[in-house]
Amino acid sequence: MDSLDELLAQIKAEYDREPPQQPQIKPNVGTSSSLPANKSSSLIDNLLEEVKADIAAQEQAEELRKQQEVEEERIRQEQIKAKQRKALQKQAQDWLTKLDPLSPEGLWFERFAESYPSKLEAAIEYLQSN
Repeated sequence: MDSLDELLAQIKAEYDREPPQQPQIKPNVGTSSSLPANKSSSLIDNLLEEVKADIAAQEQAEELRKQQEVEEERIRQEQIKAKQRKALQKQAQDWLTKLDPLSPEGLWFERFAESYPSKLEAAIEYLQSN
């Protein structure tokens, strides 16, 4: 709204600077004086266009701010997931270190891990499901 107030103040200052137009010759009753009406209409049209442009710029700025907030939230969520994944990897590595490969659980895990690219990935999946 500050820019709108500035715009209105600028228009008022321009209006105040212009000397009042006193007609030199009084127009005939049948003659229409459209020059001042055209100038006034033109000023109003210009003001409306400036206000519309200002509103459009504000809307665009708001939309950009919202997009930035969404992107920041997406990045924050990815960082949270990465931290969780790192913690789960450590937990899975610890679990693998303690796992006896000849125990029933160890033998079962060997079969389970065959379909994964690594035992660590299989351990992560196994721990996530529990």
